[in-house]
Amino acid sequence: MTESVEDPTGPAGVPSPGNEPAPDPDGGYPAARLRLLQDETPTGPDRRAALARLTDDWLAGLLARHTTAAGLTGTALVAVGGYGRGELSPRSDLDLLLLHDGRAGAGALATLADHLWYPVWDLGLALDHSVRTPAQARKAAREDLKVQLGLLDARHLAGDPDLTAAVRTAAYSDWRESAPKRLPELHDLCQERAARQGELQYLLEPDLKEARGGLRDATALRAVAASWLADAPRGGLEAARARLLDARDALHLTTGRATDRLSLQEQDQVATALGMLDADALLRQTYESARTVSYAADVTWREVGRVLRARSVKPTLRGLLHGRTAGKGERSPLAEGVVELDGEAVLARTARPERDPVLVLRAAAAAAQAGLPLATHSIRRCATAGRPLPVPWPAEAREQLVTLLGAGPHTVPVWEALEAEGIITKLLPDWERVRCRPQRNPVHTWTVDRHLVETAVRAAALTRRVHRPDLLLIAALLHDIGKGWPGDHSVAGETIARDVAARLGFDARDTTVIATLVRHHLLLVETATRRDLDDPATVGAVAEAVGSTRTLELLHALTEADALATGPAAWSAWRGGLVADLVKRVAARLAGEPDTEARGAGEPTAEQERLAIEARRTGGPVLALHARAELPTEADTGPQAPEPAQEPVGVELLIAVPAHRAPGRRPSDSPAGAPPRGVLPAAAGVLALHRLTVRAADLLLLDPFDEGPVLVLSWRVAAEYGSLPQADRLRADLLRALDGTLDIPARLAERERAYARRSRAVLAPPPRVTVATGSSDTATVIEVRAQDAHGLLHRIGRALEAAGVAVRSAHISTLGANAVDAFYVTGQDGAPLTDAAAHEVAAAVERALG
Repeated sequence: MTESVEDPTGPAGVPSPGNEPAPDPDGGYPAARLRLLQDETPTGPDRRAALARLTDDWLAGLLARHTTAAGLTGTALVAVGGYGRGELSPRSDLDLLLLHDGRAGAGALATLADHLWYPVWDLGLALDHSVRTPAQARKAAREDLKVQLGLLDARHLAGDPDLTAAVRTAAYSDWRESAPKRLPELHDLCQERAARQGELQYLLEPDLKEARGGLRDATALRAVAASWLADAPRGGLEAARARLLDARDALHLTTGRATDRLSLQEQDQVATALGMLDADALLRQTYESARTVSYAADVTWREVGRVLRARSVKPTLRGLLHGRTAGKGERSPLAEGVVELDGEAVLARTARPERDPVLVLRAAAAAAQAGLPLATHSIRRCATAGRPLPVPWPAEAREQLVTLLGAGPHTVPVWEALEAEGIITKLLPDWERVRCRPQRNPVHTWTVDRHLVETAVRAAALTRRVHRPDLLLIAALLHDIGKGWPGDHSVAGETIARDVAARLGFDARDTTVIATLVRHHLLLVETATRRDLDDPATVGAVAEAVGSTRTLELLHALTEADALATGPAAWSAWRGGLVADLVKRVAARLAGEPDTEARGAGEPTAEQERLAIEARRTGGPVLALHARAELPTEADTGPQAPEPAQEPVGVELLIAVPAHRAPGRRPSDSPAGAPPRGVLPAAAGVLALHRLTVRAADLLLLDPFDEGPVLVLSWRVAAEYGSLPQADRLRADLLRALDGTLDIPARLAERERAYARRSRAVLAPPPRVTVATGSSDTATVIEVRAQDAHGLLHRIGRALEAAGVAVRSAHISTLGANAVDAFYVTGQDGAPLTDAAAHEVAAAVERALG
């Protein structure tokens, strides 16, 4: 670059004193400065420090020369702000404070200031300056937060060092005293700036200084540390800050301007100046640095909020306390091994990450579902002490990942915290290739990795439209995973997705569906907008690629989620209409094919038949608990294998109840061949009261002696937290529920009130209840898709009973946080419902769940 050193004017063209160029006292600073900036040998930090020293010596010489000539004493020149920190970029402003003890006359001080400021302006450098006594500087700091922050970096350049020391001492003393008031104000400034400038880690043309995660935020973290109230996580923070400064230096040198915005047309030049391969490498490093600063800021401001609350100071930091009202130090259980404490999700005292490889995912899912941040120390404990998940993953790990992805917007901060601590790449090694990968395309709002998470967030709002929400969410997370590899990212992504799905423990059929969705995630929108939909060949090609109506249903939802997560230019009502029209035509083409994924009533197992016989013989109910621990992988069976988890991963609970045990009912109350009414909601309510989460269930009606039906309920359950209840306690409560002496609705309502203070901020899609027309010749199939919650199955059972239908069989699936249930129901005559009656029942159940 070419440095101008001969501009004879000050700000706005004001000539220097005497209408002449200001003389250079030692005759060497401009030339030495230019040589330093043109020298490619020093690294960024070394150049900044050398430039600061050179400027220090020059300004010190100016002050000494003119104070001696004027016979002035009791003055000092102080560097503040970035210059005070010794971080002088090529085009940085010079922030200077001329201190005096108040004894010199105003005219003499003004003349001295002119002799200091005009040489700076004559070099074409920006200058922020002030002339004050220590008392005036202290007063200005108390009135202006920005002045106070600048004084925290005050550094003595020349003159009376006692004046500088007095200002620094007062600045730190006042800052620490006023921190409970000033830190919320500083946080508000950071939030307002972020709202204006956006998040540096995702911007195509980021402002390295002002955007969230930039240099301003790094400086704010220094101020928080200086208050002694909280401190930022130090891991990688200083290195990230240095990389952002290096990028800004290179930007200044290549453009010759004092700019902090990394524009598209300048990124290749800046990358070359920094010795990087290309602009993508530059942006990726910049995004990684910004992500480190942003994460440190999130953790630090959360700690500030906790400290202020502990001091019983009412903070005004928006968002720091997350709207929580829990008492200080109170622990509330969220999941097994996870509790809420001081507005964060933390590991319970009894949690053992070294023996529970699923713990980190369980904690993340619980935090996201509760709308809480996941405590940094808990993540780090899991990262350091936790053992790797076996491959393929156990069912619980897969379910917890799906739950995390299905939590909506609250997924993002939890995912980012896991990523910042290196957890994500340990769980999903293929994630490393897309982490912080830029998309230099104005259509895309996010980096590749954040786009994948955002797509899962959008997909979470569409889970009521599909039969397999888990497959939709996993496909959303993986659909662009191939962008880290050469060639067509959809083709590469198909192979990677197949490997990842198998790693997660999906069976061969589900793995194929996920791989198909990733391979064809652009198929619908590209076909709908670029092909003739009236051409049978167009519809036929899509039908052949998709293969089934269920896969088409998933692909339609993925297409919409992907477009919405890309940016405002990628989706519109017009595009949505075209895609919907294409989907309708393809569905019609596929309608003649048998749907191999449809679920039927199933055949009873020997154990179910045995329990039915025992229930009929004894009058029931009869319960049986069977542990279903995951089988260890080969890697877990060697001599150094870790101890098994204390609780089995899954437990099967079988309940057999004869018709005459229905609550307050006689066998004649139920239609012939129908199950006893009231048993399903009673059993489901008892499980909810004992904090058992139902992961899957089947309801079968058996008649082993032709003496009346026996309802057999097969549940796969897990304790939400704590140990599993004893079978005797479950049986006792079930007896009370069947006899009508246990008021389950009242008990569940009481529990909801007790936990109402806990802010569950997840905005789940509303429940959706539909009639699956044509799914059965002997019953009407009612399908329910809703957010899994305490007592959900109990409420569904009560709603069906209130609608006057009999549940012949039921098939319950909990996929992450989503319940996808199918109920085969009949009327009181044992026949399927009419279409009108079926839709009335579906509407009644939906109202009951709304």
